[in-house]
Amino acid sequence: MPEVMFAGPDGRLEGHYHHSDNPNAPLALVLHPHPLHGGTMNNRITYTMYRRFQEMGFSVMRYNSRGVGRSQGRYDGGIGEISDAAAALDWMQMVNPNSTELWIGGYSFGAFVGMQLLMRRPEIRGWISVAPPANDYDFGFLAPCPCSGLMIAGGKDTMAPESGIRKLVEKLNTQKNVDVDYRILEQADHIFSQQANQIADALEDHVVTRQTSLFAAPAEAAG
Repeated sequence: MPEVMFAGPDGRLEGHYHHSDNPNAPLALVLHPHPLHGGTMNNRITYTMYRRFQEMGFSVMRYNSRGVGRSQGRYDGGIGEISDAAAALDWMQMVNPNSTELWIGGYSFGAFVGMQLLMRRPEIRGWISVAPPANDYDFGFLAPCPCSGLMIAGGKDTMAPESGIRKLVEKLNTQKNVDVDYRILEQADHIFSQQANQIADALEDHVVTRQTSLFAAPAEAAG
């Protein structure tokens, strides 16, 4: 898992990047929780998602947004952090010019940033949002949401309550061609202290199912 430094909009950004041995492997970018509340690329849930994407054969990156770890710059209220995510994606695409499948994953604040990036980058094929802070941030920008994805909530989460996430899921599922895979881990709070493996398993199950659907559709149309 080599360390990388790449150019961001407010200085150099620090990341960990795994390059798959598979030619033209799919790409995944994983975003960490809120930097003002201790969120870094080494967060346990962020790392767990990164590792599972790696084990699935993806080329994958996790990185520190501006002002975190060795990344330059200062926290920018979410706006600059979206630009940081775009810079990380640009770097990955530069290193993998022939890859045609891209996923975005985020936990808590990282889920908000990831969904913002989704709206700006039409090449993203799928997304994973763990405990998106639906009560604290306005997700109304997902109109329409470009593609389907996986949303995970903790049944005992008081920071990103399941009820708020459920309302977001229901709203997204009214949109044409969007089918959110919604999973509730009933015993989990916002930290998911005992549920990291469950999150990883849900991620893999969703991604494999979506990949099968995405790649089967053209064949069925041709037949």
